[in-house]
Amino acid sequence: MPRFIGVDVPKEKRIDVSLRYLYGIGAVNSAQILKEAGIDPAKRAKDLNEEEISRITAVIQKGYRVEGDLRREISQNIKRLMDIGSYRGFRHKKSLPVRGQRTKTNARTRKGPRKNVGIIKAAEAAPKKAPAAAAKK
Repeated sequence: MPRFIGVDVPKEKRIDVSLRYLYGIGAVNSAQILKEAGIDPAKRAKDLNEEEISRITAVIQKGYRVEGDLRREISQNIKRLMDIGSYRGFRHKKSLPVRGQRTKTNARTRKGPRKNVGIIKAAEAAPKKAPAAAAKK
């Protein structure tokens, strides 16, 4: 299984698809990386030799921010927004949609499951009966 920047990519897939398993690399970046490295995008990942793997790794490290560095940068940007008290930072803090989506309906992914208010379960709503032995006394 080929390994790029600490991530194992699937060996049975084409290399242009396998590179997309790296965080921060999509279809366009994958095609650009392979063009710079001079590798055929239709080649399977298992068919790459060590020299081709090192060329791809060198291109990625030289010109692209991926994996840990990219995740760290994104989290720092969000933290900065929260620290300065911007509207977007406030929305991040409250786990609400940040980019203007409606929240009256939808937004369940960000808000989580519904919190029921004022609903009484059937077992709690029924009056409790006293035990038969206590009723005879």
